[in-house]
Amino acid sequence: MTSELVVVGNGMVGHRLVSALLDRDTTHAWRITVLGEEERPAYDRVALSSYVDGTTAEQLTLPERTDPRLRTWLGDPVVELDRAARSVRTASGRVLRYDALVLATGSFPFVPPVPGRDLPGCFVYRTLDDLDAIMEAAEASIAEPRPGRRSAVVVGGGLLGLEAARALRSLGLSPQVVEIAPRLMPVQVDEGGGALLRRLVESSELAVRCGVSVAGISQERGRLVAALSDGIELDADVVVFSAGIRPADALARAAGLPVGERGGVLVDARCRTQDPNVWAIGECAALEGRTYGLVAPGYAMAEVVADRLLDGSATMTPAELDMSTQLKMLGVDVASFGDAHATTPGALEVVVNDPVAGTYAKLVVSDDAQTLLGGVLVGDASKYATLRPLVGAPLPADPVAMIAPGGVEIGADALPGTAQICSCNAVTKDAVCAAIHDGAHDVPALKACTAAGTSCGSCVPVLKKLLAQAGVEQSTALCEHFAHSRAELFEIVAGTGITTFSELVERHGTGRGCDICKPAVASILASLGNGHVLAGEQAALQDTNDAFLANLQRNGTYSVVPRIPGGEVTPDGLITIGEVARDFGLYTKITGGQRIDMFGARVEQLPAIWRRLVDAGFESGHAYGKALRTVKSCVGTTWCRFGVQDSVGLAVALELRYRGLRAPHKIKSGVSGCARECAEARSKDFGVIATENGWNLYVGGNGGFTPRHAELLASDLDTDTLIAVIDRFLMFYIRTADRLQRTASWIEAMEGGLDHLRAVVVEDSLGICADLEAAMDAHVGNYADEWRGVLEDEEKLARFVSFVNAPDTPDPTISFVTERGQPVPVPIGLPAVRS
Repeated sequence: MTSELVVVGNGMVGHRLVSALLDRDTTHAWRITVLGEEERPAYDRVALSSYVDGTTAEQLTLPERTDPRLRTWLGDPVVELDRAARSVRTASGRVLRYDALVLATGSFPFVPPVPGRDLPGCFVYRTLDDLDAIMEAAEASIAEPRPGRRSAVVVGGGLLGLEAARALRSLGLSPQVVEIAPRLMPVQVDEGGGALLRRLVESSELAVRCGVSVAGISQERGRLVAALSDGIELDADVVVFSAGIRPADALARAAGLPVGERGGVLVDARCRTQDPNVWAIGECAALEGRTYGLVAPGYAMAEVVADRLLDGSATMTPAELDMSTQLKMLGVDVASFGDAHATTPGALEVVVNDPVAGTYAKLVVSDDAQTLLGGVLVGDASKYATLRPLVGAPLPADPVAMIAPGGVEIGADALPGTAQICSCNAVTKDAVCAAIHDGAHDVPALKACTAAGTSCGSCVPVLKKLLAQAGVEQSTALCEHFAHSRAELFEIVAGTGITTFSELVERHGTGRGCDICKPAVASILASLGNGHVLAGEQAALQDTNDAFLANLQRNGTYSVVPRIPGGEVTPDGLITIGEVARDFGLYTKITGGQRIDMFGARVEQLPAIWRRLVDAGFESGHAYGKALRTVKSCVGTTWCRFGVQDSVGLAVALELRYRGLRAPHKIKSGVSGCARECAEARSKDFGVIATENGWNLYVGGNGGFTPRHAELLASDLDTDTLIAVIDRFLMFYIRTADRLQRTASWIEAMEGGLDHLRAVVVEDSLGICADLEAAMDAHVGNYADEWRGVLEDEEKLARFVSFVNAPDTPDPTISFVTERGQPVPVPIGLPAVRS
């Protein structure tokens, strides 16, 4: 006989249960009825933020099953459970009898009980309808004719809170996160990782306040004001509550089913409640008293129940649930997996913390250092996909070497065949390899036949590695919105004359773009002389620092770095810099690139500082941009008795020639007047060393994770030939390098390496040298100082305010102390910016 199964809830976990049961129920033992609260079919909540970037609701919708055993009623939630009668009643009055009932009701957003939480402009971040409402409010705010940034407050700095902040920034708002815990993402990352995460997030123009709560929300002059527990008030156009979730267990409570201390329907190892005919899975279930807010544990519960409904013996324990998470928020990679907080008795923690490079990596290993138990990655989570499947397995190498920069690279071949590549869908390496062997030769094909990568997507890098290991060529797409590489997009823009991101994505991409492709396209447009970087649509594409033509510092102030070509500056110029620093109370430091940095400027002070500097003959040093930074020099023949060429004169000429040149990454250079190498030219992206017969040109040197000396490209060049070769080298790099690829790794990845580069830019093997030189000449002819461009444009100047209603008022949360005679910031994190 066919039995009746009623599934209450049509989210990802309920959908997974239905699919698993239909696939396994070969005898048609069950007829399934699904009752959903939302009117939409089941959709991918993990990818909810992509909806803001242009992914449609249809694209997020999970594959619908067409089967005579299945019927689905949407928009008709269950309002009553009668366990004695084994029936449920829906809001429309339907009464359905069941033989087995599965509660998959999920969770609801937790909104702290603060006064004003129901005011217009306050939202939660949970469903597509929520995002529709947020997007409508954001668009209305941006359309309002008033100066200054449009801001948002996100209440909650956990995983969901940072998801919401990223989405709000994509909508053009300036988000501020308020987290009651002492660090961001406290569930996923430890104290060390949380400290770096905050610093990296703050560098992305996101104000963060940890250790405080929202005491109340009020409305003033058409905007919201969030009052914090420490007395600070934050102005906002939108307030989004993303402070966690609570199990949607009201139906079970009303029916008398036991719930956990913190909510959730209590279930045993079979996911069965106290009532043998009622099961619970996903976020509404409490396994051994604990609820789980991730999709992977919910999927695992769904598989257990599907097995049990067909008389199987599957069970599960909390120890078997995968609590791994990976996300990239605001350009910051974060991942945690396994026993991330080292709660296992005797567990050892191996930490590599590099605050200069902006990376934090921790592995948790067993007391004998033989087994991987878990880990945390912040800043660079590229190793997550191969580390996570190794949890519980023997370490394939020394743990320090596994996470240290330049250490051991753990390939997919190091994973055992039984390792779960996709924990969301329980797909092993053996299953993926079998699919590749059977003809699944790209990631979409692997997703289709194994379901790997179809949920959170964090395993996709390992899928690509397994494809590469099998000899399958991989895609070079820039991101999910463009099927082209950065180099291909450069050629498209150059060849078609496209001048805006919106036109490019409409004609050659999909969606609205993301944090990867927007800055990359902005760089391409700037490289091709598409006007001021803050003009029109381009302003919204820029990275944090480019958005204000200054480097954001840890306390919310900015640095001002005027160009000092070759390190050469007049006494009057030095006096001007000194007077500006004195009058604005700035910290000054002479850098390794032979210029003077001034730190501590508030955003509203930047134009006034620039005005003083520009009037004195200075211009932007582009310290904030992926562009030429400096051309360092020794004093050469001007003063040094060992010099054989005029290194200062050449350095000045090169810096003035290439100033403002936008590139895939920052570019540094140096010119040494003799072989003693006082300008350290061989540690630069391109460096020049004088010889008795001319100049030697070195390329591909830089610092970073793996410092590298530049290699000799050409020797004994006269000055004109040297400049021509550098022109070609830089333009070839700009046209063909990947996003954020330094010259060293670009040359290293180039087929043929330095020899091929030499053939192209010195020997003209491709016949493009004249074109490369013409492109550089066009850049030189079109150069304009970006600081001056702001000072001459009232619309651009309107961006540089902290407080819209009081633009000259200093931010009270920015404070300094005096050390060694200069002001330095109090390390309290970014200030609250009332905008």
